Amino acid sequence: MSRKTSLPKICIALGFSEVDTLWKHARREVESGETFLEFRIDYLSNPLDGVHAIERFTRQFPECTLLATCRRHQNHGRFNGSVDEQIRLLDLAIDAGARAFDIEIESAEAAPAAVERLRSKAWAILSFHHWGGTPAVEPILRRMTRIPADGYKVVTTARKPSDNLRVLSLARTNPRTPLVMLAMGEPGLATRVLSPAFGAIYTYAAPNAAEGTAPGQISARVLRNIYHADKVTKAAKIYGVIADPVRHSISPAVHNRAFHSRRIDAVYLPFLVHAAQLKDFFILGAKLPLSGFSVTIPHKQKILRYLDGIDPLARRIGAVNTVTRRAGKWRGSNTDVEGVLTPLRKLITPAKSSVLVAGNGGAARGAAFALVEAGAKVSIVGRNPDRVRALAKACGATAVTREQVDSLYYDALIHATPVGMHPNVDDSFFPDRIPADIVFDMVYNPLETRLIRQAAASGKKVIPGHEMFIEQAVRQFELWTNETAPRAAMEKAALEALQARAEPIIEAK
Repeated sequence: MSRKTSLPKICIALGFSEVDTLWKHARREVESGETFLEFRIDYLSNPLDGVHAIERFTRQFPECTLLATCRRHQNHGRFNGSVDEQIRLLDLAIDAGARAFDIEIESAEAAPAAVERLRSKAWAILSFHHWGGTPAVEPILRRMTRIPADGYKVVTTARKPSDNLRVLSLARTNPRTPLVMLAMGEPGLATRVLSPAFGAIYTYAAPNAAEGTAPGQISARVLRNIYHADKVTKAAKIYGVIADPVRHSISPAVHNRAFHSRRIDAVYLPFLVHAAQLKDFFILGAKLPLSGFSVTIPHKQKILRYLDGIDPLARRIGAVNTVTRRAGKWRGSNTDVEGVLTPLRKLITPAKSSVLVAGNGGAARGAAFALVEAGAKVSIVGRNPDRVRALAKACGATAVTREQVDSLYYDALIHATPVGMHPNVDDSFFPDRIPADIVFDMVYNPLETRLIRQAAASGKKVIPGHEMFIEQAVRQFELWTNETAPRAAMEKAALEALQARAEPIIEAK
């Protein structure tokens, strides 16, 4: 293969213990349009079977590029042989049709002449993996570039948000070095999406119907259809959502669909940010740089101390769910207000209604303040009586206990706690009696919560959480872009994402 030929932007990592399973998934990926596959022959009980599979596969699908990998167990692979045996297997794989091979730096340093011989026949990807965190990466790259290769793959493990920046910055500081740079684990997802835009020669994905070979790998379907990772440009604006947990969020599906619909060069990413990592996240946000981000559990209140400015309503509420960057300054807003009032006003007039808010966190604060300002008679109940009383006093509502609610009734109930959220879908804050005619559940994953099912079965009017989600997301999009949001496209993306989560497609290896 010509050295001038560039590799496809997404490589599907295939690691299975049986060759028939490997073949099945490889074929499925090709049928879905993928052309760059990694065969992890070290995963096979007999690695020679992988060599034969490569020969058969390249005969049947000559348009595909195969990357052969036989990682030794000393470097978190599954091959128990010597370096010489590893080299021999890679040599056989290349002769069988593999156009590229991956070999870890430890093996390459032990046999540099053999690696150079293999490189004369195929692309050489020299790799380094660090499973314990993200160390300083420049010294690692200097060590690696002492050995000639066609690509240098630096893979670390992300423990905090700024680890993404440390890894992605390799391409900025080494623009002439062909790199693959990734951070494993959920906190490192941004590197998997952004690395091609930052200069990586390609990124890795899991197969569409099975798990990947490294923590944090997401499927090619998700990389292409949600993040458009193969089309993100260097000039793209970057947005995201910060949460803990964040994996359940449908915000990336909705906002990326909106950007794509309006043909805006932007990408929206999920950032796992633990409670003690907000300061570290702002290091990442400033230097990436982020143009804005959504804020959800558990950060809506704590985020205020890190912002340069806060809209008056958000300050009164004491919670922010939207942050916009303007001229290098972070400004917080609260679009949950529109998310609450717009759906509710279709059924009641707040100024003439009594409303019970269940919860005392950031979402509950937004709902309570919005309703009080709209003239509703608001009561608040929650699991923490002290926080309930404090919120009620702050917004001019009435604090009630769980016991009191048992004998009260309201025009509407707004559920603003995580109870019933995926994966705890069988839970309900009101398992026995629902004290209102209208039930508005802010939980949107699952699409139909137990509370919503209970209410509908009792003949009550319901507002599912995705309606609020869309309203607040529409306002976020407009704050960030100054364009009218493509509401229909966003609604469709939200429903598709929620329905997809109810239909697991992962197969066991």
